[in-house]
Amino acid sequence: MAEDKLDFSLPGKKPGSRAANVVAILLLLVLVGLTAAILLRGSSAVSPQPTATALSAEQARQLATKLAGRNLYEQAAGVWEKYLARSGLTGTDRAKTLFETGTLLEKAHRYGDAIEYFYRSEMAAKLPELQSDINAHVKSCFEKSGRFSALRYELMDRTSLASKGSTGGKVVAELGPEKITEADLDAMIEQNIDNQLEPYSAFMTTEQLASQKKKMLEQYKSPSLKQQFIEDRLSREVLYREALAQGLSDKPQVKRLLEELEREALSRQIMNRQLAEKIHITETDLRTYYEANKDKYTEEIKDPNDPNAPARKRQKSFDEARQELMSSLANEKRQDVQQAYMKEMMDKYNVVIHTSALPADKQGKE
Repeated sequence: MAEDKLDFSLPGKKPGSRAANVVAILLLLVLVGLTAAILLRGSSAVSPQPTATALSAEQARQLATKLAGRNLYEQAAGVWEKYLARSGLTGTDRAKTLFETGTLLEKAHRYGDAIEYFYRSEMAAKLPELQSDINAHVKSCFEKSGRFSALRYELMDRTSLASKGSTGGKVVAELGPEKITEADLDAMIEQNIDNQLEPYSAFMTTEQLASQKKKMLEQYKSPSLKQQFIEDRLSREVLYREALAQGLSDKPQVKRLLEELEREALSRQIMNRQLAEKIHITETDLRTYYEANKDKYTEEIKDPNDPNAPARKRQKSFDEARQELMSSLANEKRQDVQQAYMKEMMDKYNVVIHTSALPADKQGKE
């Protein structure tokens, strides 16, 4: 009887198996293609083409007008900004739209942005019917933002009082290779006045600050005051540079002093922010305070014809006493706000003062 043997040979290929593999691959490719088509169709249905929802000029105007009518000036400006993004606009259409956007930004109190759009409007196309309006709006924006030195040169350029490109370019001082122009000097003076008014910014409206700043700038029309200012400024600058050259900023005692000055400046800034948020002094507040405290705002007048005669008191008018009124009323309101905010901060940072551990007050004890 023949012995059974194990067969370790591989089975042979079945007829037609190659053709079956080709068919399977073709079916797989068809399936992938159909899936991709479905996905692409779905994505196009979810994401509509931007052109399908783009507003026409008239639709943009209607929407912007409606938003502006609700005092949503920034949103209205945004409508025109999207309209400007489209291609194919003529220079005239672009200039008019840029002007319209600028007027909306001005109403939104974004004066710097508004000025930029007015400039862009002029660059897009010179339209005689817009020029006088642009001049007026640019002047208004510079005034409202308190940029009076810049306004001066802007007006000089626009009224052709100086040749183009030379306005404010006269060199008034030099510091080594650095040249300080008339425009630079005016900007320094304006920044110095801003620093002086900064403590009052918490209590005064933008219009009040601009008015006070304008009065202070008037003083610097005097050539002697301008000369004194630049001399003082350059004196401090050369001393500062020499101190740096000698390495004084690296001295431990100087570092401690600078750290203390930084703490003082930052603490004043955060308090001023609180005061600005909590204190709002209106014209009505000032007039009410004036009527209630008239007797405090007087001045002594001597008779020029009789120097020996006793001086008489004269009541100051509201306008004459305005600055004193602002300071007095602000100080009264400041105390309440400061006390409340300091208590809040002391609690927040868990401040505890152990008065029993401090030296006793020996005043009045013998």
